[in-house]
Amino acid sequence: MRIGFGWLALSMPTPLYGVLIKVGFTETLTIVTGFAFGPIQGFTVGALTIVVSDLYLMPGPWTPFVAAITGLLGLCAGIFRGNVSSLGVRSLGVVAVVLTLLNEFLQDIWFSAFFGIPLITTLLMGLPTAITAVINNTVLLTALGPRVIKLLREAAL
Repeated sequence: MRIGFGWLALSMPTPLYGVLIKVGFTETLTIVTGFAFGPIQGFTVGALTIVVSDLYLMPGPWTPFVAAITGLLGLCAGIFRGNVSSLGVRSLGVVAVVLTLLNEFLQDIWFSAFFGIPLITTLLMGLPTAITAVINNTVLLTALGPRVIKLLREAAL
C-alpha cells in the first residue's frame, strides 16, 4: 500500500507529495502492531516497513532516520498498551493523535537539522502533511483498530 501511494505521490507536483505519502497504512499498522504484540514488535514492524518500502521507492539519507522514528511510533504504542486499560475507540483516537503528532514533529526536527532549515519553517511547511497523517491515522485506528487488534491477539494465541 505504501509503495503504491509512494509511486502515485512521486508522480504528483511537489506540494501534493507530502500529503499523498501520508495516506496509507504504515503508521496505523505500526501502532496496531505495538498495541497487539508489544513495543519490540511494534518497533520492528515500523522500522522495517519504511526500510523495505524505501528500497522500492526512493531510499536516501533519510531512510534510517525515518525508519527509526516510525519504529519509535510502534515502540510507544506498545508502551501505551500496558498503560491503557481498554482499547476503546476514544483511547485509540487519543493515542493516534498523540503518536502521529510526535512522529511528525520528530521527522520535522530531523529534516530541519539535516537540511539546515529553521525549525519553525519546517513545521509550517510540514503542516499539511501532519494534518493528513493525523486524520488518516485517527480514522483508521478508530474505525478498524479495536477489531484488528483483537483478531491479531487471538491469532497469536
